[in-house]
Amino acid sequence: MKARRVGVLLWKELAHGSKSFMFIFAVLVPVVVTLVVRLLLGTIFSGKPRLGLTDLGESQIPVLAQEIDSLVTREYVNDNELREAVERGFVDMGLVLPAGFDQQLKENKPVQVSAYMWGESLLKNRIILGSTIVFLLREVSGINAPVEVVPITVGDGESLSWEERLFPFVVMITILIGGTMVPATSLVEEKQKRTLHALITSSATIGEVYLGKALAGILLSTFVGGFVLFMNQAFGAQPGLLMLSVTLSAAFAVTLGLLLGTFTNDINSLFTIIKGLGILLYAPAIVYLFPQIPEWVGKIFPTYYMLSPILRISQDGAGIAEVWSELAILAGLIIALAIVVSWLGARQAQKAE
Repeated sequence: MKARRVGVLLWKELAHGSKSFMFIFAVLVPVVVTLVVRLLLGTIFSGKPRLGLTDLGESQIPVLAQEIDSLVTREYVNDNELREAVERGFVDMGLVLPAGFDQQLKENKPVQVSAYMWGESLLKNRIILGSTIVFLLREVSGINAPVEVVPITVGDGESLSWEERLFPFVVMITILIGGTMVPATSLVEEKQKRTLHALITSSATIGEVYLGKALAGILLSTFVGGFVLFMNQAFGAQPGLLMLSVTLSAAFAVTLGLLLGTFTNDINSLFTIIKGLGILLYAPAIVYLFPQIPEWVGKIFPTYYMLSPILRISQDGAGIAEVWSELAILAGLIIALAIVVSWLGARQAQKAE
């Protein structure tokens, strides 16, 4: 296997493949789906978390909060008005500041504050609001005041917004279309046009042909995956680890695509097989869509190990210590699929000779 020939084959895939319907489809569909989801849910133009305050005394918290540009602060006259605003989603979080609140902070006395949380607020907004409240308390007291914030979820009581529930589907679509469909259709079209036979009977080996297609699929899937994560503001605190997970997921999807392309001799049969596998491939995303389903159900399916690390890193701020086992399983699945694909490809090359 020569790197130069692999590079030529990779360039061929990128240059000629970029004009194919499936290549363009793999780029446009994830972007369009992301835009449609965010437009329908009204979050495409949202940026700032919204904090509601009811001040029963003369606290400095509302004044300081109004000065923070990254926050939308709204004041309400009483507890009932604030609670209603949270229930309707006008604000993500509502705080009721009791009388004498600032003085209790300065005297380092324990004080309890009720916090209403909208059930469909975004996770990133909750994180921002939590850190902002801590900052405001320190500004008023000058110390780490012993404040106990009691969260009270109001509204429909959902722990995840619909945008967060649908995000796994967007991730799966992005990686599977680019990683699985593009190399699979490319391989099948090579068979139908008999150009694959011409390649492997010339100077190129079947391994070089497969590697060129694999690298093209990984590059495409990783690039589109990174762009979609950027659109969803989901890079999290560890973008390097996140992109490593995306690349490994793309590699898994590519090996699966090459396996399907090796088994299939025409496009119609390929699409039929992929439709049949649809529920198996997207099952982990369905588990995330309905939190009532136990998480262990998703772990039965191999695609769980390409989806879970991405979601945990981007949404929960997980580090390598939390996701290394899932990434290790994913790497093992890639190696196993690659061995099977190599064996089947070698057998196919022998028949062509």
